[in-house]
This record gives sequence, structure tokens and C-alpha cells, in this order.
Amino acid sequence: MSEEPQLEPGVPIRSTTVLCVRRDGKVALGADGQVSMGNTIVKGSASKVRTLAKGQILAGFAGSAADGLTLCDLLEAKLDSVGGNFTRACVELAKDWRLERRYRRLEALMIVADKERSLLLSGTGDVIEAEDGILAIGSGGNYALSAARALLRHSELDARGLVEAALAIAGEICVFTNDKTKILELEAPR
Repeated sequence: MSEEPQLEPGVPIRSTTVLCVRRDGKVALGADGQVSMGNTIVKGSASKVRTLAKGQILAGFAGSAADGLTLCDLLEAKLDSVGGNFTRACVELAKDWRLERRYRRLEALMIVADKERSLLLSGTGDVIEAEDGILAIGSGGNYALSAARALLRHSELDARGLVEAALAIAGEICVFTNDKTKILELEAPR
């Protein structure tokens, strides 16, 4: 994932900031809606987060929409094939993504979360679990990650509030991130 995907030679497409936060037994995953081609905003309300496995898993992707949706479908198939074991399905998907020729060119990153863990998946075989309960990807990912970490340490906001505030901050800094957000939530078992 060293280069941004391109529609026209030399014109990178940048899209979406995705942020996942865990706090007090809840997980929230949100993304903004901006898709830019070069210096032009081509869409302001793209949806890059969704639920999988009948609402038991949250998924968000940054990069190509077609590739991100394909990865969501592949993860659901993996979940079915491993009896619903979330971590194993994610590892199997990352392995196939890296090794199988037909998947190697998928241009996206994913954050997926169930009630117990949040994972970042990449086409290089990475399956990274958040140490502090926060993961971020996309054009404004580092801004959202920084804001969420500061807010987690210095506020009492719940998971959803942290995602809302951190995405708003990222949108104020990153020109490829806007304020049209979609946020999904899960509550951990008690």
C-alpha cells in the first residue's frame, strides 16, 4: 500500500477517514464521507462503514469502495467457514489477501471489530490489534488517531462521543476529510 490508488495517471484518489474506539465496554466505528480525486471532491457522503454477521461485527474500509466491499464479503464468507471465530476469520482473510493472486490487487485497508477486539487488516498480511482500543486508517487517519488518544486520556466522552469529536478534529485539519460522518456501535457482553 505504498501508493495512493489512481483513476487517471498521476491523479491520486483519496477517500475516507475511519476511526474505531473502545471505551467502557462499548465500541464505536465511524467514517467521514469524502472522496477526492486530485484536488476535487467527487463525493461528500460515501458510506465506508457497515455491519457484518447480522450486526455482530463492525467493518470500515479506506481505499477503493469496490475493493472494500469485496473484502467485507470475503470476511463474511470466512466467518461462515470458521464457525464464526472472528479472530481466525480475520487471520485467514489477511493470509488469502496477501497470498492469493486474485486478491493481491485489492486496494483498501480495513478496520473490523466485534464485541471483544478491534483489528486492522491489510493486504500485506497484517492483523493488528489496538493496544489502547483505538485504530484509524485513511487520509485523515493519523489526525483522527491523535485526537482520539488525547480525548481518551483527557475527557469522559463515551466511545461514540470520542469518535464524533476525533473525526470532527480530523475534518478540521485534513483536506480529504469532511464532516458528513456515519457511526456504528456495539456493546460488549456483560
